[in-house]
Amino acid sequence: MTKKIIVALDNKNLSEIINLVKKTKSHAFGFKIGKEFFYNYGLEGYKKIYKLSNNIFLDLKLHDIPNTVERALKAIMKLKPILTTIHISGGDQMQKVTSNLKRNKTKILGVTILTSLDSGQTKKYYNNKNVDQLVKKFAQNAKNNNLDGIVCSPHEIKTVRKVVGSKMLIVVPGIRLEKKQNKTKRMIKKEFLHLKKQLN
Repeated sequence: MTKKIIVALDNKNLSEIINLVKKTKSHAFGFKIGKEFFYNYGLEGYKKIYKLSNNIFLDLKLHDIPNTVERALKAIMKLKPILTTIHISGGDQMQKVTSNLKRNKTKILGVTILTSLDSGQTKKYYNNKNVDQLVKKFAQNAKNNNLDGIVCSPHEIKTVRKVVGSKMLIVVPGIRLEKKQNKTKRMIKKEFLHLKKQLN
């Protein structure tokens, strides 16, 4: 599965991160730069990674008023990542600004429910303790607003795929596979194949 994996660059040492990219770039599909990396190393750090591999998933999870998100996305487009993210919970207008952008190769993914939130937290903040229901609702909204794909838990892949159909991308963060997880592993492998096909 190595050619289908996006490696997260969540190390606090830039030299170690660069060494990791050099060692794995021929095996990995791409590299994820999140807030920890970006806030520590900024554009200079991003460009150093981009020189080594231009398959960058810039995972900044934008969530703000529509005008601010639109301007931020325009700036991100100049960096030419293959993927970037916004929060679906930012609302319809925030998602719809993506249609105003002059696209290059960058695909915009919508984040459903953060994997750190359990049913108690979703009940408190979304007035619904059924996480699966919320994920379906968020995925449908992302589809309606013409986002390119979804970020969700590996346990939600089947649910999300039924909602969004075959054209939207599904990206799954933070996967740790064990031998007994054969069913989940097969599902993830299928989605990575789908991702690779759509991005090539």
